[in-house]
Formats: sequence, structure tokens, C-alpha cells
Amino acid sequence: MGAQQGRALLVKIESAPGVFATVAGLRARAIQLSAPGADATHADSEGAWREILAGAGVKSASVTGAGIFKDAASDAAIRAAFFAGSTPRFQIVVPDFGTIEGAFHIAALEYAGQHDGAATFSMTLNSAGALTFEAA
Repeated sequence: MGAQQGRALLVKIESAPGVFATVAGLRARAIQLSAPGADATHADSEGAWREILAGAGVKSASVTGAGIFKDAASDAAIRAAFFAGSTPRFQIVVPDFGTIEGAFHIAALEYAGQHDGAATFSMTLNSAGALTFEAA
């Protein structure tokens, strides 16, 4: 994957079954994929090096973003999911890499603004089930 514009990474929420709408004009965003293994080290581990049990452990994804909501509908969809504690389906589109899709929990939602600027928001999404990946 070569250099990409940061604004090209998109966060979309499912607005109808199989239909995804871009949530916001995100100015800063990051995605973290994690799969810590289960430590299987024992007294006879070669050279006392840690051993990891293949296939064990818990996979997760976390997405953070900050910016300006695209429109009132996307703001309302995120806000409704947050207050309901629901886990809507999202798509995280990473240019020249692929699309990650699945249910996410909105773990944090923050609104801010200055008197001479636009209202902004930041949010954190945590995976809430199995995710799929489709390469670009």
C-alpha cells in the first residue's frame, strides 16, 4: 500500500440492510486491529522464550475518528446508536487495502466547538462480533 490521503479512509454506518452511508467528514482517524495470543510458555520452552498458542486469544478492532458530521442524518444515526447501546454494522474503508465490515459498539462520543468555528465530534468504535475483510 503506497502513500494515501488521510481523508480517503471512510467510516460508514448501515442505514438499511446492506446499504451503508458515510458518517462524517473525519479529519483524524485511526484503526487498530489486535490479536494478542494466549501465552503457552512452560518450563521446557526452548531457551525460555515465550510460546504463543496458535488460534487462541481474542481478536478485536478499535476505530477512532474526529471531525464534522456530514449531515443531520448521520449525526442522528450515531447519537441514536450510542444512547440505545446498540451495535450497528459499520464499514471501515481503507484505500488500497480493503474494507472491514461488522458490528461495532460506540464506546465514546464527544462533541466540542469553539465560538468562532464549527461544532466537532470525536468517537471510538469497538468491534462487537466477527468482522469480515474484503481486499481492495
